[in-house]
Amino acid sequence: MEERWSTEHVLSLAPDQPSRKAAGKLSAPTPWSGTGQGGGALWGLCKGSGSTPYRTVVELTTPAYSCTCPSRKFPCKHALGLLLLWSGDLLALTATEPPDWAAEWLSIRQQTAVRRAAAPTAPVDPVAAARRAARRSTRIAAGAAELRLRLADRVRHGLADEAPGGWEEVAARMVDAQAPRLAAQVRELDYLPAQERLAEYALLHLLAGAVGRADRLPEELAATVRSRVGVPADTAELLAGPTVRDRWLVLGSRDTADDRLTTRRIWLRGAKTGRPALLLAFGGPGRAPDLALPVGQLLEAELAFHPGARPLRAVLGPRYGGPEPDASVPDGVTPGEAVAEYGRAVAEDPWVESWPTVLTGVVPVLGSDGWRLTDGQHSLAVRTGSCPEPALWRLAAVSAGHPLTVFGESGHRGFAPVTAWSADGRATPLT
Repeated sequence: MEERWSTEHVLSLAPDQPSRKAAGKLSAPTPWSGTGQGGGALWGLCKGSGSTPYRTVVELTTPAYSCTCPSRKFPCKHALGLLLLWSGDLLALTATEPPDWAAEWLSIRQQTAVRRAAAPTAPVDPVAAARRAARRSTRIAAGAAELRLRLADRVRHGLADEAPGGWEEVAARMVDAQAPRLAAQVRELDYLPAQERLAEYALLHLLAGAVGRADRLPEELAATVRSRVGVPADTAELLAGPTVRDRWLVLGSRDTADDRLTTRRIWLRGAKTGRPALLLAFGGPGRAPDLALPVGQLLEAELAFHPGARPLRAVLGPRYGGPEPDASVPDGVTPGEAVAEYGRAVAEDPWVESWPTVLTGVVPVLGSDGWRLTDGQHSLAVRTGSCPEPALWRLAAVSAGHPLTVFGESGHRGFAPVTAWSADGRATPLT
């Protein structure tokens, strides 16, 4: 029997807020018939506006979804509603073997997975790969050199009278130079407050200069520089190298979206190693990222970390079972210790903006300068815009004036809360 997911976990799969709201209306048994569960799958018929009910199937392991409704969102509200029905223990089991229409879809998925696993991989030409990498390095170095000149020119003419705008052209040049992350950072310069602009200029100037001498840097720092400008790491190559097996506690999950992409950040911490990790997953328009892990639960798996001076980002390798509930509250640090930890991170990676941190024994308070998390001796300001206002009031309600444990990202702009634990060990996502 599959471990039943929490409501928060199911809703984290939704591509947008309207889908969450629509799924809530389908989370009662009334519109459903022919529902069942077996073999790691759920299925059911959902009554819609037409005479024929929609056929909905959810494969829980991946997870994957199928529905005959015309929605272009993925998963659709019917798949989410079926999952909510199951998570709330309201799914009426009419059968433990899927009907033909569900069994056919599940069988096709299984056959496709077998074919992909058996398909031979094309051999990699190391000479051609090295040639492509050298060409890209040359383009990136040229783009970085141009960026340094542009930054120096802006500073030379003075920042006091600098009008916003003008960096989009430079960002386009970084895209041409095959440095996408560098382009994204340059594009943000147009939107920075004047008081933050000089600091960002300095960090970009440092990064662009490091690109030109990456071959003379320590390998870990050189890997950080390549990552910061947007040189991709090959997932298969990472998983073929050293991996770290542990029981990983899911500390938090948060989605950010723009017109083109939804990015999901999932933070983990090893129960044995204590090592932090960050998983990234992406979804296109109308589609939630495929990877979703329930906050506050443990997952035994192997992770492969991206190389760097202070490795954090990782890719998920083999899993050993599904997520398991964990009623304990994670260990944390004080606000003062959090500041020191972030300082150590910056010493190793000058461009790190924040570091995943679990604060313990803190109380959320609202003052004239905004929200803060305090332990009575030291406090951390909550980063403006990092958390919706209703979520901060929810955090205060969980606390009820008593110390609690909060996970988030601690950096020079303040603390961005993501998850809170009450005294009984219940994790509350702050989204």
